[in-house]
Amino acid sequence: MIKPLIILKEIYVKFNNLPLFQNLTFTLNQGENWALVGKSGSGKSVLLQTIAGNMGINCGVITHHFMDDVHKTMQSEELVTFHRFIASVGAKHHFKTLSNTSDFYYQQRYNSSDSEDTLTVNQYLQTVKVNQHNPAYWTFDKTIAALNLTDLCDKQTIKLSNGETKRLMIAAALLKNPLILLLDNPMTGMDVDTRKSFNELLNEVSASGISIIMATSAFEITDCITNVVILDSGAVTRSLSKQEFEASEHQTVNKMVVDADALKTLLNTSADSHNYNQIVSMNDVHIQYGDKTILNKINWQINRGERWALLGPNGAGKSILLSLINGDNPQAYANNIILFDKKRGTGESIWDVKSKIGFVSPELYQYFPTDNSCLQVIESGFYDTLGLFRPSLKSRTDLALRWMKALEIDKYARQLLKNIPASAQRLCLLARGLIKNPALLIFDEPCQGLDDHQQQHFKAVVDSICSISNVTLIYVTHYQHEIPNSVDKVLRLDKGEVVGS
Repeated sequence: MIKPLIILKEIYVKFNNLPLFQNLTFTLNQGENWALVGKSGSGKSVLLQTIAGNMGINCGVITHHFMDDVHKTMQSEELVTFHRFIASVGAKHHFKTLSNTSDFYYQQRYNSSDSEDTLTVNQYLQTVKVNQHNPAYWTFDKTIAALNLTDLCDKQTIKLSNGETKRLMIAAALLKNPLILLLDNPMTGMDVDTRKSFNELLNEVSASGISIIMATSAFEITDCITNVVILDSGAVTRSLSKQEFEASEHQTVNKMVVDADALKTLLNTSADSHNYNQIVSMNDVHIQYGDKTILNKINWQINRGERWALLGPNGAGKSILLSLINGDNPQAYANNIILFDKKRGTGESIWDVKSKIGFVSPELYQYFPTDNSCLQVIESGFYDTLGLFRPSLKSRTDLALRWMKALEIDKYARQLLKNIPASAQRLCLLARGLIKNPALLIFDEPCQGLDDHQQQHFKAVVDSICSISNVTLIYVTHYQHEIPNSVDKVLRLDKGEVVGS
């Protein structure tokens, strides 16, 4: 007999008076694991948030049938709600400081004195409230071993790499021993080996009695998935078994067409001719926090117009290396580093360095304030500030809008960053990095959360920019197919050392 765990019937959800779902029906039965797929903005994340109880419904009914069994097994008279038995892992973390605040800032991980106020991995996991409705399968020791966190237990959460952070968030969700686990693009930021082990982990999660609903790419359907629902514009267009699902139907097959003339115009708006010889020169760079060596004997020369891929597993030191180039890491002054033909520590300011760089990263996305409009966010790229803190200039607003059109997100121009899909938020930050036509572009995992069309279009934009300008590029990714065709040089890191060039 099929036993439903949760049923959403004719759900209507709206946000800022805009309908997100209308007449949506979805059922999760015991023993099922669902993948939610669809283009960016189709409603995958909203559906997860609705199931988690974080979105108010305006019409319809959600019935949590699993609570019937919960009440039968509870050993006390404690009042419990369904929220306690649904664990969710979203796109952003919500780590706390030792003072129990969330007052983190972007450069904090690179300043050792400031980062000491953050919880360690072990302390963070100890704050998780474990459900006692059944003997806990996911114990502390089992969970940290399964997520490969044992060697990270004493590391401050703020110092984790993007992939390490994702593993910690999943560990915290499992420690709750929920009945339903919601995952929003869980494999973003994971390297190849971690993705393989994550697939095996989800098999064990399912076998332990936890039902999984995950928003994911059509090309990353894990083995444990039994059913797939396809969303489009806030509606379920198809619901089918995994065996019936064809990922190829969701692949972008049309060749991307980029308006090269429009890009030429955009790129000619800057007076900076990019006339530098040495964009980056590192000689025996060494970075250490306490007794932990992060980077060791790094030598890297980047000349004007070169296009590099920076590759390596989670925790290899890629983000720390980039922080030395982008002016965010104070240890740059203690090393032999030349940026834009000038040695660090010889009179240039951080703002001088940043003015020549267009930068985007998962950490920037994590900490970027979201109360500006999208146009304001992009215009802030002229000033290298996290948000616009001065009156907007019409000429720069117009330029921001043209970049939004180039990236196919101009329909969000006047909306607040926090009110648009996560994929569009990331594209806004990419436009922010491009708007001042910098000498160096640093794209750290820029395609996270983008659907196949958006990835292919952005890749084509980058290649077009490289073909019509002498811009220098550093591109970081865990996916080989995301690397632009214009990239022809590679630096590989592992455990803080160069292992290939």
